[in-house]
Amino acid sequence: MKLIIADDEDKVCQLIYKLVDWEKLDMEVVSIVHNGIEALQSIEKYKPDLVITDIRMPGYDGLDMIRRAKEISEDLDFIIISGYRHFEYAQNAIKYGVRDYLLKPIKKSELIDTLSRLREEYLKRTKKLSNEEQYRISIKDNLDRIRSGFFTDILFKRASAEGKMSIESINEKYHYNFCDGFFQVVLIKIDGVDTCSQNNMEYIRDKVLQSIHKKVDEYCYDIESIFENNLCYIVLNCSEDSRKAVRRSLKALLDELLLQKDIIEDLKITIGAGIPKDSVRGIFSSMKTAVWAIEQRLILGVNKVVEGAEVSSNELADSSTFNEFNRKLIEALERLEENQLRESFVFLETSLKNKESTTGHEVIQMAKEAMNLYLFHLRQNKFVIRNSDDFFDTFSLNIENCGSMEEVFATLSRTIIKSFNQVIADKQQEDSKPIREAKQYIKDHYKEPISLEIVSDYVGFNATYFSSLFKKETNTTFSEYLTSVRMERAKELLKESNLNVATICEEVGYNDTKHFSKGFAKYTNLKPNEYRKIYS
Repeated sequence: MKLIIADDEDKVCQLIYKLVDWEKLDMEVVSIVHNGIEALQSIEKYKPDLVITDIRMPGYDGLDMIRRAKEISEDLDFIIISGYRHFEYAQNAIKYGVRDYLLKPIKKSELIDTLSRLREEYLKRTKKLSNEEQYRISIKDNLDRIRSGFFTDILFKRASAEGKMSIESINEKYHYNFCDGFFQVVLIKIDGVDTCSQNNMEYIRDKVLQSIHKKVDEYCYDIESIFENNLCYIVLNCSEDSRKAVRRSLKALLDELLLQKDIIEDLKITIGAGIPKDSVRGIFSSMKTAVWAIEQRLILGVNKVVEGAEVSSNELADSSTFNEFNRKLIEALERLEENQLRESFVFLETSLKNKESTTGHEVIQMAKEAMNLYLFHLRQNKFVIRNSDDFFDTFSLNIENCGSMEEVFATLSRTIIKSFNQVIADKQQEDSKPIREAKQYIKDHYKEPISLEIVSDYVGFNATYFSSLFKKETNTTFSEYLTSVRMERAKELLKESNLNVATICEEVGYNDTKHFSKGFAKYTNLKPNEYRKIYS
């Protein structure tokens, strides 16, 4: 495997060259250059498989050189070694497919680990593996799949065979090396990384997995990890004597991962340490407390190692606080009031903040309860929501990725209000016909003692919702519209007939002449007899 070292400082080039036993790695340094122009010339001349480069160099800088080099050879791999801590450069490097970004001062073990990993990938890609290497990698890949089955078959599903689970059966079936001692689930939550950027996520996942083995492996009988989206699950098994060392190693692991903030600016890391259990059957309980610890970042903040705690039941849903929120939310939805809707979320968030014992778990659950309440109300009123099948799941995933209580409630408010406005817009299109039907019904039955309830029932709506919708559609209330229909008909009868006022009063749906006359005067600024004298 041929490679080039590029750095404008010759001492750095020599340090990189002397740190590594290239022959042992089956690699050859074919050129050492000190600027971007020389680097490109050497890439064209030697056709290397890997370039180790700094970002800031004369001629073409590192990023420009990488972009041009990729045009020469798309399969060319790059490792950046730089002391220049600027996330925009790092982001562009990752976008161009740079395989690793190592910060100065260079750590020998980190460089060799990266080179070894890239060499193995290179051999797989170019199919230059020896029979022995193919066999070794095949065994390792199969073993990784078998061991990850412990998560998918047991830990994530909490299999019904939990009571029969033993160290011996796990070791035999999943090829673990568990021993009597303590079992602990640790979670690492990654926030602030654009989950739509595959390169970003792959980069930080690789860093997390490398760092876990570097910092924690030596203290454990066995350890395994697996990623689900941006959450890394770790199961570790250690002795009583190693528990304190494991705890210290988690802090060291966090410190190492936070160095990547120089590369991914908004990176946030939370490590949730579940309570260690003295039996393998306790891993389910340990994972529950690790999840609680991860959720607690909403209260304590991110970039911390949070110790797990036994999860208490959530009592807020039955409290006066949630009942009051329930009332406010439903009233806002019935009135179709966006500002009132926002105020209901502010009320719940403020209540949680002012409650001393509020946990992150509570915040997550209350946000989900609020969303469930919103969706229930939509169903009750026959609203149709777009993407309804995965609406709640998408929302749940979004709030699981929030790093604070403020973010959770901002996401809740933003999601519901956006959906609410869309639902109203869709409903307005759908409701045009019922409103027309209601208006026609009023014109046909204005002589009768009709009411809001009678008309809303006729068109198939809840009275409160119909009242709000009628006002929104017609710019007038139901009562005002009914009055206008009756008064316009009264004006016609006063002008075109000889009927007396008492008869006209009955003809337009009133049973009290005094009440009719007062209403007519308010509507036209004239008493009925005055109107007749002027317009008949």
